[in-house]
Amino acid sequence: MIIDCHGHYTTAPRALEEWRKRQIASLAAPESGPKASELRISDDELRESIETNQLKFMRERGSDLTVFSPRASFMAHHIGDFNTSATWAAICNELCHRVAKLFPDHFIGAAMLPQSPGVDPAACLPELERCIREYGFVAINLNPDPSGGYWREPPLTDRWWYPIYERMVEYDIPAMIHVSTSCNACFHTTGAHYLNADTTAFMQCVTGDLFRDFPALRFVIPHGGGAVPYHWGRFRGLAQALDKPPLEEHLLKNIFFDTCVYHQPGIDLLTRVMPIDNILFASEMIGAVRGIDPRTGHHYDDTKRYVEAAALSDGERRQIYEGNARRVYPRLNAALAARDL
Repeated sequence: MIIDCHGHYTTAPRALEEWRKRQIASLAAPESGPKASELRISDDELRESIETNQLKFMRERGSDLTVFSPRASFMAHHIGDFNTSATWAAICNELCHRVAKLFPDHFIGAAMLPQSPGVDPAACLPELERCIREYGFVAINLNPDPSGGYWREPPLTDRWWYPIYERMVEYDIPAMIHVSTSCNACFHTTGAHYLNADTTAFMQCVTGDLFRDFPALRFVIPHGGGAVPYHWGRFRGLAQALDKPPLEEHLLKNIFFDTCVYHQPGIDLLTRVMPIDNILFASEMIGAVRGIDPRTGHHYDDTKRYVEAAALSDGERRQIYEGNARRVYPRLNAALAARDL
């Protein structure tokens, strides 16, 4: 089975975006804004949005199941207050749940949290619990920078985040560390802010001792880990200078990387530098880069091609495609096992 651990609902019917525009337009007077009940999207509309997009490409490229979460750039936690985010997260999560119900063999949910700048992460717990208990989601997306490019929250190793981590351990779910839209003109959202955040989150974990407090906590750092694999020697040296254990002991029992790297040399580097047990297949499809590479004639985000061409054994590919995802996402494994998969 080929499991894609990183998919977003980027093709939701236009009604969702129109509802969000109305919500944003009424921030000064929320009572005049749209109610969640006013958003009406039929199952047929959901089917069309998936069958002509994500599912079409999954079938063409040969992947089986996608861990599916709301569109990352649409999370936009910097907009409005906590109530704004709570309503928006609930709507987006419900749509992903409906997609998973319509296509249970191909999609399973991961939750967007209703984060808001400066708001205690504990406020996100009701939505997290609802998605795990009622929807059967298998993971969450955690935004380390709800300010949208200005990094005003404490680092991920700070106790401020512990309420989320405690619930993650209780439910045995991982978090994909994923920022949203950049409000800072210095940082392009998908070309800089995303990759900056991947690198920043990893370095925060290098400097702290988070996994001493939470030895069972698991983070997936997307987009191949940002700069991490390319500068692995730098991070090893910094950890050494900080009197931390070797990174294999300090972090690699708890941090994993996906294959959302859009060229062959990048995947080759990732698979040479990182232990195979720490790499999970993903494409981010349909996501940040949707074009066709003129050098290959294939879509940039057709990452399965790169994994197939990498210098890996069949057993290593099985680990990347399936085995590691089942281990890092125990609730996903349980859901598959319940179907004798």
